[in-house]
Amino acid sequence: MGNELQPGEILVTIVTNIGWTPLFPRAAAVVTDVGAPLSHAAIVARELGIPAVVGCGNATMRLHTGDLVRVNGGQGTVEILS
Repeated sequence: MGNELQPGEILVTIVTNIGWTPLFPRAAAVVTDVGAPLSHAAIVARELGIPAVVGCGNATMRLHTGDLVRVNGGQGTVEILS
């Protein structure tokens, strides 16, 4: 799965842990189904300056490869553009 993430794409997953950390520098943003402000995804994204929205609940079911998506980490929104 990790080798499929291309530079500039959005990392969308259920949850992350330390093993996911090498993928973050490739990601334009991170979106997870599970998480909170102190979750792994939120902390690593914040440290790297990557927008993140965690705790979405069903992002992995709603977002698909090729979707055009806007992630606003400051507002906590994920918007499907097409």
